[in-house]
Amino acid sequence: MKFLKPKFWDKRHLTFQSLILYPFTFIIDLKELFDQIIQPKRYSEIKTICVGNIYLGGTGKTPLVDFLAKILKKKFKTIIIKKKYLDHLDEKILLEKNNKVFFKKNRLESLLTAIKKKFELAIFDDGLQDKKIQYDLKIVCFNSLSLAGNQLRLPAGPLRERLENLKKYDAIFILGENINTKFLKKIKKIKPSIPVFSGEYISTNFQKFKKKNFLVFSGIGNPDSFTKTLKKYNIRYRSNLIYPDHYRYTGIDIKKIKKLAKIKNLKILTTEKDYNRLPKKFRNNINYLKVNLKIQKIKEFNKFIIKCL
Repeated sequence: MKFLKPKFWDKRHLTFQSLILYPFTFIIDLKELFDQIIQPKRYSEIKTICVGNIYLGGTGKTPLVDFLAKILKKKFKTIIIKKKYLDHLDEKILLEKNNKVFFKKNRLESLLTAIKKKFELAIFDDGLQDKKIQYDLKIVCFNSLSLAGNQLRLPAGPLRERLENLKKYDAIFILGENINTKFLKKIKKIKPSIPVFSGEYISTNFQKFKKKNFLVFSGIGNPDSFTKTLKKYNIRYRSNLIYPDHYRYTGIDIKKIKKLAKIKNLKILTTEKDYNRLPKKFRNNINYLKVNLKIQKIKEFNKFIIKCL
């Protein structure tokens, strides 16, 4: 989905825009009522994990899926299932570097193919709102910078379903540092037993960008997480261009970026996801920050995952 997230979604107070759009949240209510009619099916031939979110975009789902596959494929014959959207090819490319991935329009079709091919574990990148499948483990992701935003449903806020629906899920994962204690208390009030894990991005190539000035650009769900990581590693940027999430760059876009960088005498830096969306013939002189996901309390996290399977 190509969109720039409205700033009022992340306000901690009600705004005029939210109030105007609030009546339209009934669409989400209708969907939830319809979902109650659907009886999800459990497929005993294969274990399933779904890593999803209720906040629209930028919560670190894909890195967590990649991390889970890394640790679990040692124990299970593992496949990653991702619903096919043409503007999600960047995430597909990242996942395929180390994993086998089914990338089809229908998640259930992918799961049935996985069963046919004798896979033992399927990890879904997104799909919590797909009620056809009863997953063995359901993990909801948040980003510490935005959390649940204004806590309203679409289109008045960023939530794909009510925050109270967290009681239906098995674990919470929060990407980032300095997690808001009020938010944690709210989660525990909704479901006291739900475990909350966290992690952060660790750059593996930041040293090469020291003592240089950059023009940075990104088209991701939460661009603030990119600039926060740059600041964490003292990477200096003088210009920051923000594009819609999953933006498909054209040659014209890249020429404009390079022209601006030249005028300001800056090097160019972006995210690995954005770099993978660039037309290959325009990638020269464009750098990307490579990051890996580091899970806090990793032993406790691994123990929980294995126990659930």
